[in-house]
Order: sequence, then C-alpha cells, then structure tokens
Amino acid sequence: MFQNLFRKKSLQLLQAESEASPLKRSLGVFELTTLGIGAIIGTGIFVLTGEAAAGTEHALGAGPALSVSFVITGLACAFAALCYAEFASMIPVSGSAYTYSYNAFGEFIAWIIGWDLILEYAVGNVAVAIGWSGYFKNLLDGLGWYLPGSVSAATGTQMVQLPSGAWVPLEQGLSTTYGEALSGFPQTEALFNAPALLITLAVSLLLYIGIRESARATAILVIVKLILIGIFLWVGLPHFNPATYWVPFAPNGISGILTGAALVFFAYVGFDAVSTTAEEARNPQRDLPRAMIFALLICTLLYILVTMVLTGMVPLEVLGNEKPVAEALKAVGEDNIAMLVAVGITVTMPTVLLVMQLGQIRILYTMSRDGLLGGRFGSIHKRYKTPSFATVAVGLFVGVLAATIDIGAAAELTNIGTLFAFVLVAIGVWILRVKQPGATRRFKTPAYKLVCALCVVFCITLMVALPGVTWFRFVLWMVLGAGVYTLYGYRKSKLATQP
Repeated sequence: MFQNLFRKKSLQLLQAESEASPLKRSLGVFELTTLGIGAIIGTGIFVLTGEAAAGTEHALGAGPALSVSFVITGLACAFAALCYAEFASMIPVSGSAYTYSYNAFGEFIAWIIGWDLILEYAVGNVAVAIGWSGYFKNLLDGLGWYLPGSVSAATGTQMVQLPSGAWVPLEQGLSTTYGEALSGFPQTEALFNAPALLITLAVSLLLYIGIRESARATAILVIVKLILIGIFLWVGLPHFNPATYWVPFAPNGISGILTGAALVFFAYVGFDAVSTTAEEARNPQRDLPRAMIFALLICTLLYILVTMVLTGMVPLEVLGNEKPVAEALKAVGEDNIAMLVAVGITVTMPTVLLVMQLGQIRILYTMSRDGLLGGRFGSIHKRYKTPSFATVAVGLFVGVLAATIDIGAAAELTNIGTLFAFVLVAIGVWILRVKQPGATRRFKTPAYKLVCALCVVFCITLMVALPGVTWFRFVLWMVLGAGVYTLYGYRKSKLATQP
C-alpha cells in the first residue's frame, strides 16, 4: 500500500492527456497575461493593503513598511514564478501544482496539494467577494441607495444606521463624527452578505458560458483597472507626506513586516491560476511561462507604488477596513475621486474572482479526470466546452461562504495554502532536474538550485509569520483531506484501476 501512495503519472501520460483535452484552446500570451494581472491586481491593492498596514485581530500591522513587505513578497513570488514557468513548459496540463506534484512526488502528495489548492482558491474567492461587497455598498451609499443592514455584511456583524440612512458595521460607525452617540441609533445584526453572494453567482455564469468570453471581459476590465491605479497615484501624490505618516516607519519591527508580507501574499495567487489554464492555451509551453513572468513584474511594481502613496497620505487607522483606497481619498478631501475609484473598483474587482474561480474549477476538473474526485466534476458542457457541474458547484459553495464569513480569516487561510503550494513546486523542479534531466523544457529556471532553495526559504519564513490560528485551520483541513483520500481517492484513482 505504501508504494501505491506514491505512484506517479509519467510525462508521456500527462502530455497525452493534454493533447486529448476536450477544453477549447483559445488563449494567447496577451489573454494569459491579462488573466494574471486581473487576478493579482485587485483585492491585494484595493482591500488587503489597509488591514496589512494597520493590523488585524490576529496579526500585527506592517505600517508604512508594508512597501518593504511587498518587496519581500515580490522576491518570493519571483522565485516561485520561475519554478512554475519551468513546470508549465514541461507539463502543459491543467491542474497547476497538483499536476506537477503527480509527476514529481506521486499520488498522495499530489492529492494533498490538490486539496490545499481547493482551500486556497475557495477561501481566496470568498475574500475577494467580501472585499467587492464593501466597495459596492460604499458606492450605493454615495448614491443615496442604502442596503438594509441585515443583508449587507457577514453573518453576526453588528450594524448601526447613521443619520444619512446608511447601515455600517458598529466598529466603523464608532470612528465617525457621531462616536459614542451611536448607542441611540437603530442597530441590527447582519444575516448574510447579499452583494458577495450575487457577484459570485454572476461570475460563475460568465465562466459557465466559456473561457474565451471570460478572457475578453477580463482584458477589458484590466485596462480600466490600470487606469484607476494611475488616477489614484496622480491624485494621491500631492497628499503624500512621509514626514508625518511614515513615523514610525515600521511600528512593529521586522515581525510586522513579515506578517504584512504573509497577509498580502494572497494577492499573488494570480499567476498560479494562469497555470491552471494550460489546456486552454494555444501554445502553453511557450506562452504560459511568459505570461506568468510578465504579470508578476507589472503587478509587483504597481503594488509597491500604491502602498507607498497610500500609507504616506493618511494615518493608519483610516486604512483598517475593507475599502482603504476610497477611505484614504475621502480623508484627504478627494470625495469625487473616491467615488470614481469606488465605481471603478466595483466594476473591475470581479476579474480577481473570475480568475481565481477559474483556477479552482480547473483543479477540480483535473482531479476528477484522475479519479480522485467524483466523475461529475469532470463533465464538460457539450456546447460551451466548460466543466459545467464544477462551475455550478464552486459558484454555490463560494457564494454561501462569502455571504457568511469574515475577510481576515479568509485571506490568511489563502496565504498559507499558496505558500505551501509554492514550496512543493520549488522542490519538485529540483527533483525533476536530477531524476529527469533529459525531459523537454522550453523554459529552464536559471541557477535552479539557488532559485529553488531561496523560494523554499522565503515561503517557509512567511508561513511561520502567519498567526497560530491560521496554522490550526490549515492543519485541520489537511487532516480532513488525508481522510477523504483514504476513503475515496486511493481506491478510485485511475492509476489504481487502469494502470
């Protein structure tokens, strides 16, 4: 039995699966790059920068030194991207780190990383949907359309109604000019987050219709998103006052910087999602490595610039919420630009949800094809050529969670899952360089021993910086996954039934 746990899929079998794939090949390097940018630029800049700088209930904030956190995160991701690029040029099959691990380590490790990726994408999608909901609600409030407090936040959130008619979380209301007077205002407890549920279902519908349509919509929205970032930098720079707001620069020292890096790592899951589209790329062995590296370079530069301006224009307490960019602009008197940014973010942030949901669906599809999950997850729609059942199941699952849980817990769980996947991919590249030196590689990681080692060191360091409660939830999920594999995957695996 022990040997069967590490049975491997050969390169020849993986390549044969890629050639026989029923998915539609319609993505070039431009579409793949915009998918990557669409996933990376979004929640990380527009949502998590605030909490990573100001801190959360479970984690210290990096303060203005969050820009250093992004440099650390960018380096870790650069090493990981080089490793992913080599695997993508070698194994052009959907499944990302799951598929790579099936060849490098064997079935049980592949299952573990696949199970990890399910957590990574599902919870990441939840964080994005919750973040989008905050901006959408802010936009409606600005227009004078107020959602009821019972359906505009996560379950259990205490909501209070301001004199304007807007319902806001009680903690946020306390920071307004009304302060302690809120005790006499109408209050209610939120039942669920309706906007988060609705945007998840809308994105699922687009993914159900087709990958080409999804990629086109993403490309258009990415261009709008880049224009928005340019507007924020242009308007925010005159308010940039590091002498006031960058003192102290790192209020929690190196611990806060590393924790901030670990929290915002969530943003970089985008290039992992790009690798899951291998069977829908026209020339995956050439275009996937290019797209992942292009997307990473562009996004890292933008993250650093936005973080520097954001933390240098307002006090940290202004940023500790799910819409820090809009709140920062309001705090410096740029209300009209804040409204423009809120509208733009509301329109464009769903690209992150779309690409991450796409990644999760393709992971489930590939695991189902291997027999490790139920066969329905591998069913393809006859007309649209998309994994129809998996798309519907993921949409409903993510939508319900997004309507009921907290954004901080969601982001932290996604980060630890992403870091774990990066560690295994880096180790896998090193193993295959030794065991399969003659395999065809259209892209080779330069100085692979150094790059792989640095990727492992950086990622493990960031994992250690995450809160203990995140580790507890992660280990619990892994134990549950091992149980599912033992009871189902081990017996149903196609390598077991059709060696």
